[in-house]
Amino acid sequence: MIFLKTRAHLRAGFDSLKNSKLRSFWTMLGIIIGVASVITIVAVGDGIKQQVGGQLHHYGNNLITVRTAELRLGSGSSQNNINALTGLSVSGPLSNKDISTVSKVNGVAESAPLTLVSGSLKGDNGPYTAGLVIGTSKDLPSLLNQSLSYGTFFSEQDYGTDVAVIGTNVAQKLFNEDVPLGRSFNFRGHDFIVDGIFNQFTSTPLSQQADFNNAIFIPNDVAESLSNNTSPTYEILARASEASQTKSVSAYIQAALDSTHGGQSGFSVFTGSQDLAVNNSILDLLTRLIAGVAGISLLVAGIGIMNVMLVSVSERVREIGIRKAVGATNKQILSQFMVEAGLISLTGGLIGIALAYAIDGSIRISTNLRPSISWQIVVIATGVSLLVGVVFGSVPAIKAARKDPIEALRAE
Repeated sequence: MIFLKTRAHLRAGFDSLKNSKLRSFWTMLGIIIGVASVITIVAVGDGIKQQVGGQLHHYGNNLITVRTAELRLGSGSSQNNINALTGLSVSGPLSNKDISTVSKVNGVAESAPLTLVSGSLKGDNGPYTAGLVIGTSKDLPSLLNQSLSYGTFFSEQDYGTDVAVIGTNVAQKLFNEDVPLGRSFNFRGHDFIVDGIFNQFTSTPLSQQADFNNAIFIPNDVAESLSNNTSPTYEILARASEASQTKSVSAYIQAALDSTHGGQSGFSVFTGSQDLAVNNSILDLLTRLIAGVAGISLLVAGIGIMNVMLVSVSERVREIGIRKAVGATNKQILSQFMVEAGLISLTGGLIGIALAYAIDGSIRISTNLRPSISWQIVVIATGVSLLVGVVFGSVPAIKAARKDPIEALRAE
């Protein structure tokens, strides 16, 4: 009996949607936008976390990262997530002394600095402004677990010489060819010879690493010489001799750097797992913030559903009176309008989910982002959209149920 009544309410709800398609669509629009926005934002955040995790896994568990000093003004420590987004930050670059200190720490098998060098760069296709020039050392390919597709990376014998290794995108943009080995480009008045070309790097949006596919790598001593030792070293990569000793080696590096800076360097030393945790915590904070803003549209959509259902109740007063006159109870009238409100919001939610999948598909095609839609967020979005309809549909439903049948039948 209950099933038959529910089925009748559903049929009546669908008939109501069909009879006022345009109005129903505009009522659903807020739900559609809200659900699609929340799912897309959460999916993008989860996708980036997976990409960052995959990148760090590719580098290996025993990779250690040293980043520049930061003095933060505000509450909390320098690693406070909110301060990481909002605090006043004053940064200082790593020095040649710091690079030497890290390389000499007990347990460090290899290390390499990453030094940014600014300046005018010109190749066969004219000026090149799409990437970075980075000074580094011979250990970089091993530290990043990255192979070269052509040529070789520079060795200690190449230090002090104008040689370079380029990312895959640089070859086409700088020389308009895939294998420009032996070709030269001009940087800061020096002609650099291309000795090697990297295979494609895994590019991760919003990560701490630059896109090395657009980068040009030169010996670090040459980078410092070109800039009169003013180019900033923003990061040092190091690898522990044994993966099991990574945590203790990172502590040794921190202690050594602090010792050379009067007991407090302010530098951040991360292992792979710590680096992933920092990235994930910041991404979680951003995702929750933006998803919360997008979720406000669901509240607005609920108010829209309530207003439209109130109009519907006013237009169907006579129908309510007839139903009550033939024996319909207040509970049945209440259930009818609650079901209609729920159908509107649930249908909007399902359309929003479909729209989210379409948006995420287009993001995958047009960018290097890889959104990841989990079944949990789909279930939550469906439940929330239905809940919005039930909660905000209750007011007009109660109003309809309390209509006096005699007064309702008199209505025109």
